[in-house]
Amino acid sequence: MSVNVNPVRGTREFLYQEMLLRDYVQGVILDTYRECGFNRIGTPALESIELLDKSDGGENLNLIFKILKRGQKLDLTAENLRENDLVDMGLRYDLTLPLSRYFANNRSKLREPFKVIQIDKVYRAERPQKGRFREFYQCDIDILGDGSCDAETELIFVTAKALRRLGFEGFTVRVNDRRILTDMIVAAGFPADSVPSVCITFDKLDKVGVDGVRQELLDKGFASGVVERFCAMTCTEGEMLDRAAELCADKSVVENLKTVMERSRALAQGAYRIVYDKSLVRGMGYYTGMVFEIASDKFKGSIAGGGRYDKMVGRLCGDDVPAVGFSIGFERILEILTEAGYRPPHVRARTALLYDREQDDFVAVMECAERLRVQGNEVAVIARGKKMGKQLDALKAEGFDNRMIFGREDAPAPFVER
Repeated sequence: MSVNVNPVRGTREFLYQEMLLRDYVQGVILDTYRECGFNRIGTPALESIELLDKSDGGENLNLIFKILKRGQKLDLTAENLRENDLVDMGLRYDLTLPLSRYFANNRSKLREPFKVIQIDKVYRAERPQKGRFREFYQCDIDILGDGSCDAETELIFVTAKALRRLGFEGFTVRVNDRRILTDMIVAAGFPADSVPSVCITFDKLDKVGVDGVRQELLDKGFASGVVERFCAMTCTEGEMLDRAAELCADKSVVENLKTVMERSRALAQGAYRIVYDKSLVRGMGYYTGMVFEIASDKFKGSIAGGGRYDKMVGRLCGDDVPAVGFSIGFERILEILTEAGYRPPHVRARTALLYDREQDDFVAVMECAERLRVQGNEVAVIARGKKMGKQLDALKAEGFDNRMIFGREDAPAPFVER
């Protein structure tokens, strides 16, 4: 009986050429973050189901991979079994919740503000389709313990710096604050408990336009007068931040947003745009303040996003801890770079050292390879095939820069065009 050897739906496997690009991109991001003073940590892929279920992950709570209890803990004979009687763990759906738990568990060992890197896999029980996977990487930087708008400014700058090192230019950083939008919604006449529902609809402004937002709010049963006031309030042209300042209960919220935008524009030096986007919501329920995304007219959708989540860590620590993070869409930028035919530069020349398995002394071959490596080459030791020309063509196609035939050549040489 044959076994299906394809990867599980929603997951992928990568050829070595693809991994060269993935490793390079991850390396550039990691090096940039470390250069800017952030430190990398690691957390388990598994978290307790209690922690996952009580988080504010929005729609992602419906996408948790849950893991059955094991051994005697799993009793399938009990009556009236519920799902949580059967499971006690799940796979993380993002890196923010594990970071919050990590900080609560290790706070006494950490210097605050805690500037942290996480580059790791996350898992979501998505319906597999183009651009949506069940297993994928996220690249996050977060600052915990800094409630000032210095943290937002730094995260925007460092994230943009990493993207620019990968060749992304001319993008737009969109900025908003959840508290501004909340005050606008309440000022329009919506009940306070309807704010999340209104936000979900308003987040679609770019896709459906003002008329689409208006119709969806009416379809949800909100009063037409309230809907019209909200649409007039948020969808008019002109300086929206001045209008926001009039409606916002805490004037410092708008001032901080303006400060972050001004600082970020100064640091960008014209390389990318910083704009206020009144419709930017972000989907995670744990965001409490400023939110931001990076988008480009050249690409569909955002390539990075994040925001402030001050309450999340505090629920686990017992006292409030300010926190803000920015995540690069690793899989998204890989897709963009691949479609553009981007090839990662390699600092070291890749050399294929070919030897005759029957005649050459393998110890001498390995010693030769080591000498070349000391000289700065990346060397693969490869037994010669019967058809040398065909083998050399394959090695060149694989990405090798040079080849050297042991015992015949004294130094690596570029492949000869045939």
